[in-house]
Amino acid sequence: MPLAPGDDAPTVTAPNQDGETVSLAPAEPTVLYFYPKDDTPGCTVEANQFQRERETYADAGVDVYGVSTDDVDSHRSFCESEGLEFDLLADPDAELAAAFDVEVRNGKPARTTFLLADGEVKAVYEGVDPDGHAREVLRDALEDGFVTLPE
Repeated sequence: MPLAPGDDAPTVTAPNQDGETVSLAPAEPTVLYFYPKDDTPGCTVEANQFQRERETYADAGVDVYGVSTDDVDSHRSFCESEGLEFDLLADPDAELAAAFDVEVRNGKPARTTFLLADGEVKAVYEGVDPDGHAREVLRDALEDGFVTLPE
């Protein structure tokens, strides 16, 4: 069972699609979404919708990161082919998945999203339907008052 709202958000480090080390200690609002595999239909829909909402997330002060067990090269190719402008974190040993208690089946993390802020888990989404999920998380973050949009 994944971490729950109110749990401390772990500090994690992983390489992004450019091989740069990214450290997350989410004091600021952050969406961390786990997905099974690059270049698959559902994962492509989800990534493209987070990309489409990227500017609104940025306006609200929210960082977005995708995580799968694919490697840096796979993430680089996926970002290039889909025009993704946010970081995808490579977790080939499922260490990030373990830190967030995300189930890993056949080497792939279950589709799970975390909204993090103030160093803790604010919301968890399991069994996510990729279509519409990016907007759902943003709407919930706004409605629950975790973030606001500028006037």
